Amino acid sequence: MTRERELIEKARSETGLDNFGSDDYRKGLEVLVSGLEREANLNAVGEHAVYDRIVLHLKQRLMIEGWYDRHPEIAEGEIRQPLFGVSLPRTGSSALSFLLSSDPAVRYLRVWESAQPCPPPATVVGPDPRRGNAAGALDGELQGGTRTPTGIDGAMECQDLMALSMASQIFLSFAKIPSYADWLLEADLTATYAYEKRALKLLQWGEPQRPWRLKAPSHLLYLGALDAAFPDARFVMTHRDPSDVLLSVCAVYADIMGRFTDTLDHRYIGELNLRTWSEGMRRAIAFRSQESNDARFYDIHFKAMQQDPLGEVRGLYAWLGEDVSPEFARAMALWWAQNDERERAVKPDPAQFGLDAAQVRSQFSEYLLHMRKWAPYAEPQ
Repeated sequence: MTRERELIEKARSETGLDNFGSDDYRKGLEVLVSGLEREANLNAVGEHAVYDRIVLHLKQRLMIEGWYDRHPEIAEGEIRQPLFGVSLPRTGSSALSFLLSSDPAVRYLRVWESAQPCPPPATVVGPDPRRGNAAGALDGELQGGTRTPTGIDGAMECQDLMALSMASQIFLSFAKIPSYADWLLEADLTATYAYEKRALKLLQWGEPQRPWRLKAPSHLLYLGALDAAFPDARFVMTHRDPSDVLLSVCAVYADIMGRFTDTLDHRYIGELNLRTWSEGMRRAIAFRSQESNDARFYDIHFKAMQQDPLGEVRGLYAWLGEDVSPEFARAMALWWAQNDERERAVKPDPAQFGLDAAQVRSQFSEYLLHMRKWAPYAEPQ
């Protein structure tokens, strides 16, 4: 029996369920497992954590289909005008996401439900046990790593929901799997986003209708597929010098990946992220250049966000045509005071990742021109 089949059968055995819905997840699973076996060089911790995580996502997909089988009315729910953060990583997008999640009038993807959307939160009586438990061994291993500060009720990226279809950047941060990276870069994620929408409908089932606030940097690569699933979506984009972005995101990848292998390849991490995010920005520019798409974007400069976070959110809400309630404003001010993030004082040597600022900026030259137009910023006097 192949490793892929073993993981599928383990998920079925542990849930007692058999229906995965459509088989759109199979190709990604095949490429992912093949890459892990041939390329990743996982240590014992990595073997346990990464494969457990795959089984977790397979089990959750089985459970989602089980809920839909018993309650087909879940599909009747609507996702209206969601707001997606679609920025490069390490541009202040997480801080913005946490601020937006302070609004009591919105729905966002919470840490504790991200990897375990089942059961639908509205069906749980009393305290939800997911709020006190890590989703698996991988979550435990990541504790204490270089993570953006948040609590168990904080906002999470869409990566776990995309992993339900085995098409997620989250796997690239766990291990060196270049074959999966190549496949994912060119994959058609139309079915992935359709399934994310299916999971979101389940998460909101039984709750009052509220607008979703969602985000993931990898959305930059697949805006056409995202738009197909959420045609009335609007987008917020944070901006920062890509030479700072690349060094910061490489440091995060090294911090995570280094826990799961004893042969960390820093240059691979640099090459992977330079290729991924420069291509993502080229695709985002092309998407924004299409008729009417640019008007669906609101732009915020990283430094403007650091200088006046609440003012930037107020500007975003004015663009959305929504009000910032006093309760929302107080919650944002409290969160920022408690979580005003500063990156590590000692930054890694870019040469460790095979990067230099001029090389990075040359790959993002078109983006730098657009950034000055989209998010002009003048240093305060």
